[in-house]
Amino acid sequence: MGIFTRNDSDTGGGVDVLDRELEKLLEDSQIEDGDHERFSHYVPKDKIMESAMTGKPVRALCGKKWTPSRDPEKFPVCPDCKKVYEEMRK
Repeated sequence: MGIFTRNDSDTGGGVDVLDRELEKLLEDSQIEDGDHERFSHYVPKDKIMESAMTGKPVRALCGKKWTPSRDPEKFPVCPDCKKVYEEMRK
């Protein structure tokens, strides 16, 4: 994939604008739909707070990336997150 741009005077934007748009597109495309609806995941508390304030997605210990929006107390703990957490505690 390539991005072709004309110079700033032709487009009214510039490379910086394209870089930000590409970064946003890549971030959005990395959000997974998978099993985050079925499990609660382990995520550092500061990242949960940041996500709550900014709407940015978080990455769980299992590698899952999503934007939290549900009460984790209502779901069982993700077995992969639990396994990684237990390994970290050793």
